[in-house]
Amino acid sequence: MIPAQQVQRLQNALPFWLSITLIPVIWIGAINGGWTVILTPLVAWYMFTIIDAFTGLNLEDADLDTTEDQLFWYRFITLIWAPVQAITLFALIWYVPRAEHLSTLEALVLFFGMGVISGTVGINYSHELMHQKNKWERWLGDILLSMVLYSHFRSEHLRVHHLYVGTPRDPVTARYNEGFHRFFPRVLRESLVSSFQAEKAMLARKKLHWTHPSNPFWRYWALQALMLALAFAISGWAGLGLFVFQAFTAIWQLEIVNYVEHYGLTRKHLGDGKYEHVKPRHSWNAAHKATNWLLINLQRHSDHHYKPDRRFPLLQNYTEAEAPQLPYGYPLMTMAAMVPPLWRRVMNPKVRKWRAMYYPEITDWTPYNKALTPLPR
Repeated sequence: MIPAQQVQRLQNALPFWLSITLIPVIWIGAINGGWTVILTPLVAWYMFTIIDAFTGLNLEDADLDTTEDQLFWYRFITLIWAPVQAITLFALIWYVPRAEHLSTLEALVLFFGMGVISGTVGINYSHELMHQKNKWERWLGDILLSMVLYSHFRSEHLRVHHLYVGTPRDPVTARYNEGFHRFFPRVLRESLVSSFQAEKAMLARKKLHWTHPSNPFWRYWALQALMLALAFAISGWAGLGLFVFQAFTAIWQLEIVNYVEHYGLTRKHLGDGKYEHVKPRHSWNAAHKATNWLLINLQRHSDHHYKPDRRFPLLQNYTEAEAPQLPYGYPLMTMAAMVPPLWRRVMNPKVRKWRAMYYPEITDWTPYNKALTPLPR
């Protein structure tokens, strides 16, 4: 019999397991075809936005004295997700090319939905896992990233983004007035280069060449090659094509969230190439309850950057006096980001308000607005 205390902890954690519901949803599309193939993005984007409207905001903070044992049921969903996603992805790669009731267009829409899952949930869970000290959790994170061919995200995120967020040295910080369609190709190119250079520089400090076996890029490339080979072995070129398509969709999902998280927010330059310390004000915060369930509190991004080692159940919320607030949850904000004029209309006034609130002494923002290329290392 499960102790009452454990039952209570499980009940408290269950809302964060909502991501599991996306698995049967995509199989409904695969088995039935027709209009049902688009169910996954509809549920992930629109349904959670609707639920947000009814559930409102979660402004409560978890007890920071909570122990690791007490967080087991929260961690459990992140630990099981890699095998759940792998089984779903490769089963679909086997099933869809052999399903006579699915047209080519239906197959592509279905794997667009799979990319929404592997990007919205899979990459997000890998983000949680890569921040942990436990090597097995970090390995699970690497496996999830290899399923979307974006393994270097771990190096970019830990060795570049967290160090240089809000500065020209961070490719992932979206600049003021930079539309997503300009941001996306830029970040694809620059994040790959900056992540490799960061690992190369770390090895150089140890007097090692970048080709040394300890370079994590060898692991990244091996895992990605394994995933590509598996997709090809299961369904040939069709399987390989569907795998790559869902991977690209997942990367797009990740980077549009990255775009939203820091748009227009910059750290103050102190001179001599130095910037102020990262504070909650340097990330957009959102307290929309249902989306935070789906994204395991990713919208509490202000606290994540302020205290990167906190597990997701312990991330704290901030008021508007402490951190800038998004008007809506990530699903709706990412849809707005796809329409640059709409995005600027909504967000540019908020960025200007943020600047006046936190940095009234800065009168010329031109250097911050035009810093679209990372500074040399």
